[in-house]
Amino acid sequence: MEDQKLSTRIQVEQLFHKYEGTQSPAIDGIDLRIKSGEFAAIIGQNGSGKTTLVKHFNGLLLPTRGRVLVDGVDTRKRSIAELSRLVGYLFQNPDHQIFCPTVEKEVAFGPENLGLSKEEARSRVDDALELLGLGPYRSAPPTMLGLGQRRKVTLASVVAMRPEIMVLDEPTCGIDHKGSTDLMEAVKGLNERGHTIIMITHDMRIVSEYAHRTIVLCRGQVLLDDTTRSVFSKPEVLAETFLAPPQITILGQALEDYGIRRDILTVAEFYEQVVQRMRG
Repeated sequence: MEDQKLSTRIQVEQLFHKYEGTQSPAIDGIDLRIKSGEFAAIIGQNGSGKTTLVKHFNGLLLPTRGRVLVDGVDTRKRSIAELSRLVGYLFQNPDHQIFCPTVEKEVAFGPENLGLSKEEARSRVDDALELLGLGPYRSAPPTMLGLGQRRKVTLASVVAMRPEIMVLDEPTCGIDHKGSTDLMEAVKGLNERGHTIIMITHDMRIVSEYAHRTIVLCRGQVLLDDTTRSVFSKPEVLAETFLAPPQITILGQALEDYGIRRDILTVAEFYEQVVQRMRG
């Protein structure tokens, strides 16, 4: 039991949140645990409560009822500044986070305000820039970069703070296929280093290729919470929140009668299934 407590980074208990002036709660009685080292995706239609939920993880919102614990401590007992050292937050719009004249200064802002030595702060900045492939742009004004690069700058700023938990709100929105893959490979690397990743996205391909666990919200409640493979194998349930599995998964499900698995997640898996069938 003690090991289970230690492995739980975020615990949500009967969480309700109602915005002032609204009739219905945005979050309506959610119980949830996020464990150390997980890569979890939170999906659902617009208005399902995704962003409202994750803003409780770093104190940007506080419960109307219920509670949220980060490393066993109620978020109402910690300041946003304290929580930001544990839970890094990547906003949907990178321009809401960028305010420094150069990429290097932008990434350095957080570490320099943690009270670190100049050497430690510089080391963190260098590591973050290298991880995100931003070394060549360190002297460039971030506002002059493309959307994909600006998202990398904001992610590097979060990485340089070294939070053990990272919340990413629509990290690939508006980025082309290559840019989103580059960004997600960097996020995957962070997860492999031990960071806990919580990602909101409408991109089911990104979910299928990177998230180990998928949580589906509908009208402020948890509709599904399971492995990504299991969640995408239930298209009839996903339809309740106007979601569909990735196209390659839908194709696999259409060919189930021909021996293709219905829980295919990637093109590579589909190809392997077809080759196996051809070989008999």
